[in-house]
Amino acid sequence: MSDNKIIQGVIAEFKDPADILHAAGKVRDAGFKEWDVHSPFPVHGMDDAMGEKRSPLGWMVAFAAFTGVVVGLGMQWWMSAVDYKLVIAGKAFFSYQAFFPVTFALGVLFSVITAVFGMLGLNKLRFHHPVFHSNSFERSTDDAFFISILAEDKKFDPNKTLQFFKEIGCVNVELLEEK
Repeated sequence: MSDNKIIQGVIAEFKDPADILHAAGKVRDAGFKEWDVHSPFPVHGMDDAMGEKRSPLGWMVAFAAFTGVVVGLGMQWWMSAVDYKLVIAGKAFFSYQAFFPVTFALGVLFSVITAVFGMLGLNKLRFHHPVFHSNSFERSTDDAFFISILAEDKKFDPNKTLQFFKEIGCVNVELLEEK
């Protein structure tokens, strides 16, 4: 560890999915908050091991779809039954069967927009993550399993965190330093 480099976190490598699942539970139980698991494929049970809550995105999309349906029906009702009453082929002013395509389209449009922007907002995406400073992290998309803890975490201490990872059985551990 050099004096002129800023420590941004610690990354530890584990040998297989079972080890990283066990380690994730230990990191959660230790009280760390600013950490993540990096795996080449989804590991069943990882959300529970990390203590992740269920995403509110489904409810947000459902609410947006309902809002789109209400806006679509309301808009067409206003246009045909209130604002510009026009009798066409003897049909009622509010003929909801004819309003289905626009109502459906607005429901889908509102839900898709909410899904995209809600996902982007809830994911807390970063343009650059400290794990990119690690040379071994390149294997995370191929055959390696990592847990990273960021220096932003209140419990983070470089030496204690390195020791913690060694105690829970990591294969390799390194400090993430800004280059």
